[in-house]
Amino acid sequence: MQTQRSLLFAGLLICGGLRSAQEPAAPTAHQSAPAPTAQRDESVSNGKKRSLPAYVILGTVFNEQALSYPNARVQVRREAEKKFRWETYTNSRGEFAVRVPEGQEYEVVVKEKKYKGVSVKVVANAGELQQRLSIRLEPVSAEKGGEKK
Repeated sequence: MQTQRSLLFAGLLICGGLRSAQEPAAPTAHQSAPAPTAQRDESVSNGKKRSLPAYVILGTVFNEQALSYPNARVQVRREAEKKFRWETYTNSRGEFAVRVPEGQEYEVVVKEKKYKGVSVKVVANAGELQQRLSIRLEPVSAEKGGEKK
């Protein structure tokens, strides 16, 4: 009987069935992440609080066959600027997320080898939380006018 209790206790520990009151429960796969709030997040850097941008540009990149495209380079810049200020890469499911200050216009650019560059305009209106994009890459045509056979 003691052995059965020991095995049951060990099984509960392994499966995560027993948690202390101080340990928060980890989210499971079927739980979704909390939605972004309209309030600005604050982080502490060198003892000073600074406000993080409240607007999020979310998106998914797909190839010509409508399959998600992992590890695609995504760059974001203010529309009036030439230099890209934010850069990220898509995850294994082709998804990306970039935080930017609200109240401005942005250009989201995806450039990949063997695909045409894609540019999408985003207006980060004050009061809104996010904008979701779906970007489909188009392959560069294999035929070029000057090819020799």
